[in-house]
Amino acid sequence: MSSGNSAERSDRNEEQVAGAKVIAQALKAQHVEYMFGIVGIPVIEVAVAAQQVGIKYVGMRNEQAVEACRLYSKFSARPSSVEAIPSVIEKAVRSSIYGRPGACYIDIPADFVNFQVNVNSVKYMECCMPPPISMADTSAVYAAASVIRNAKRPLLIIGKGAAYARAEESIRKLVEQCKLPFLPTPMGKGVVPDNHPNCVGAARSRALQFADVIVLFGARLNWILHFGLPPRYQPDVKFIQVDICAEELGNSVRPAVTLLGDINAVTKQELASKKSLPMNYYTVFFHVQEQLPRDCFVVSEGANTMDIGRTVLQNYLPRHRLDAGTFGTMGVGLGFAIAAALVAKDRNPGQQVICVEGDSAFGFSGMELETICRYNLPIIILVVNNNGIYQGINTDTWKEMLKTGDATAVVPPVCLLPNSHYEQVMIAFGGKGYFVQTPEELQKSLQQSLADRTKPSLINIMIEPQAMRKT
Repeated sequence: MSSGNSAERSDRNEEQVAGAKVIAQALKAQHVEYMFGIVGIPVIEVAVAAQQVGIKYVGMRNEQAVEACRLYSKFSARPSSVEAIPSVIEKAVRSSIYGRPGACYIDIPADFVNFQVNVNSVKYMECCMPPPISMADTSAVYAAASVIRNAKRPLLIIGKGAAYARAEESIRKLVEQCKLPFLPTPMGKGVVPDNHPNCVGAARSRALQFADVIVLFGARLNWILHFGLPPRYQPDVKFIQVDICAEELGNSVRPAVTLLGDINAVTKQELASKKSLPMNYYTVFFHVQEQLPRDCFVVSEGANTMDIGRTVLQNYLPRHRLDAGTFGTMGVGLGFAIAAALVAKDRNPGQQVICVEGDSAFGFSGMELETICRYNLPIIILVVNNNGIYQGINTDTWKEMLKTGDATAVVPPVCLLPNSHYEQVMIAFGGKGYFVQTPEELQKSLQQSLADRTKPSLINIMIEPQAMRKT
């Protein structure tokens, strides 16, 4: 290597960077777009550095007690060195948006701003991951849905937490599908439009006073809502509290049900209990989960059926779930169920095996029903039938397609014969079969199947052909 190249590398290694630029670059790395501040030495240098890296700087005028911010911040820290600034800033940004959002405070010593350090000693952090989306405990969702269904005068109160969670679409669906009246808090206004026919803002006091069940979506029972106490509320009113902040649950009054999680995600969980037809995957699994024994073996295979089932059907014990595994091998479900049933029969009589199949997955090894019936294994098979592989079409669309040409030419390859009666295959071998289209039929057939341990059952569950996984 020539002496010129050595000198050039030495210059790069000795290149210096000021603390102000480190601050600006660390903020830029966390995708910060705006900076608000009050200039004065040494803030001027930070503001200039921010502009140089593309952050928009807004100069303010009202400077009061910065130090007081410590008491009201989710996170506060003072970097021990210029090199530590990027990691502290990443931690502050992450803390500000994870869980309940809030301000964070970083106290950077004034001499750090102009202090020069070797550019290679500063390691910038990648932008923090988006906030994790948490769902409420399934049993709590069931309890909340039950309380709402039994209410005579339910009321939703939509708070600013719902606005932050961007839950407008799911809350609007809940309002409209369940025909629920709602009241927005001042900062929850607009999540569902004020001119919506279910908005009771004009009769706020009466709505609060006569409601027997109130669902709080990211709304706190503070002075704005009269702390949830009489005479503004009925003495026996039941509160269902939905909030992302655990510490907020139970403030002011003791709720009947608490749902800890992201408001948008929790609202979608509640929507799973809707009764519109045809059913979707979430409706089916909602009602199945209600009846499954906690110690049962769950076998699952399929595309949407298995993927969605993983997130909704709960397992409470280890080694009690079998699915298509790493390679996504279809056709293993009934074999797994037979093996599990034989083990259960020998080691723990009475333990039940539930096999949840997509209609396409069932087709791979459906003739194993004969094996199940031959050995009289009381397996319960649920075929979640959407008339296709991933998606299908309904009977009317199928008939219209056949008018235009041969099925081999006009029917999409993912479609299967609509409304196939797979339960008849089980009946043919001596088992019990059910064809269900409504939540009530599903509940009744599953209840009967769980109660009768003398023979196997197959429940053919028709769902919306275009039903898919929720985003």
